Amino acid sequence: MSIELTDNAAQRVKRFLEQENGLALRLGVRKTGCSGWAYEVSIAAGFNEDDEVFEDKDVKIVIDHDSLPYLKGSKIDFTTSGLNRTFKFENPNATDECGCGESFTISS
Repeated sequence: MSIELTDNAAQRVKRFLEQENGLALRLGVRKTGCSGWAYEVSIAAGFNEDDEVFEDKDVKIVIDHDSLPYLKGSKIDFTTSGLNRTFKFENPNATDECGCGESFTISS
């Protein structure tokens, strides 16, 4: 099981980590949105006991134990469209997404 970053995402995360003196990219999910779950992306200043740590393209990626089943096997890209810049998730666990792309569903 792994988490993969595209080259664009890895470059962007490395810049964020340098600017913020962060240790890793922290990924998670929270219950919200019209489809049930939303992605959380932040910079990790430290690690928690229940964190799983991955590494791709010289970037450490941290996911808490509860979020891991929702994110395992995901590929993360960083895209630019006009003035919009965002991380995009290709999540093999998602069975549906809302129209705005901000939340997703996972069937049990």
